[in-house]
Amino acid sequence: MPLFNNLKVHRARLGINQGELGRLAGVSRQTISLIERGDYSPSVTLALKLAKICEVKVEEIFQYKEDEENETK
Repeated sequence: MPLFNNLKVHRARLGINQGELGRLAGVSRQTISLIERGDYSPSVTLALKLAKICEVKVEEIFQYKEDEENETK
């Protein structure tokens, strides 16, 4: 999956656990865990909510990177 994130770093900076971040964002702790592991890509709305909670731009949390196979086409 070409979407990478450092949500865990920003969450740790805030000093909150996954459950608390989920509560603030209106999602479950499991959803936050899936995002942090890279197993789930959040909606644009959720990504923007998380950035607002972390007080950063969405690009500071999420990065989209093309894989090498697509770059050579």
